[in-house]
Amino acid sequence: MIKPHSSLAAALTALCLAASAAFAQTPTPAPSASSTPSVENKDVIPEIKTRGKLIVGCKYDVRLFGLNNPMTHRVEGFDADLGRAMAKALLGDEKKIELVETVSANRIPFLTENKVDIVISTMTITEDRKKQIDMSDVYYMAGQSLLVPKGSPIHSVKDLDGKIVTTVQGSTSEKNIQAAAPNAKFNLLKSYSECFTALGNKQADAMTTDDIILLGFKATAPDKYELVGGQFTQEPYGIGVRKGHEDLLKFVNDELAKMKADGRWKALYDKHLKPVSGQSIEPPQ
Repeated sequence: MIKPHSSLAAALTALCLAASAAFAQTPTPAPSASSTPSVENKDVIPEIKTRGKLIVGCKYDVRLFGLNNPMTHRVEGFDADLGRAMAKALLGDEKKIELVETVSANRIPFLTENKVDIVISTMTITEDRKKQIDMSDVYYMAGQSLLVPKGSPIHSVKDLDGKIVTTVQGSTSEKNIQAAAPNAKFNLLKSYSECFTALGNKQADAMTTDDIILLGFKATAPDKYELVGGQFTQEPYGIGVRKGHEDLLKFVNDELAKMKADGRWKALYDKHLKPVSGQSIEPPQ
């Protein structure tokens, strides 16, 4: 009787060992991509001053805000010049800046991976984004709209059922239009210049993003396109800062407040945006 019991015990022991090994090899689930990044509180302004330049993420293909001029190789626009103003205030010279091209999908990763110090890139302040990065006070208030060829039967978001709409992947515009026109078809691209090309090539019936951005594209061919539908969202733009860089966030907000008060904000608006908006406005509060 002893031998069979010994065999049973050996079998049970082997089974337990196998189960333990399998459990040990089970991989720990990877953290969700939307998880809040770990926060390292540190003063970064001394590092920036030692480096001697402010590294700013900015779009290179959005007329009025950030457009890389192929003739001068200079990035022009409201966002680019706002970055230069920040560099001058921090380092004493607006040329002490490195502008790094960003698109909608990589603005937050560039901050969390320390590839840039700040992002000034037509980025709407949202609760989801504030979980991942810090965002400054509002520096411009836009609203989403539609750009269509002149004579289009599309007059508002209500006319988009079955129509092809193009916008940038990873933008708030993508989420907003999918919610506002769930029965539309979507051609999602990497940049707004690609979206505008798709609209011109009839690969889309409408292009959607913030109205002031659309006005910039319309200005390149005013006889071919028109804005329709008015604003169907509010899009407050903010400057992105990596979480934990509280000294830099405070500097950015303080400088924004000074620019709004001393006329520098209005000078940037009048230079870049008023020629296409046709409006004189006060800085957002």
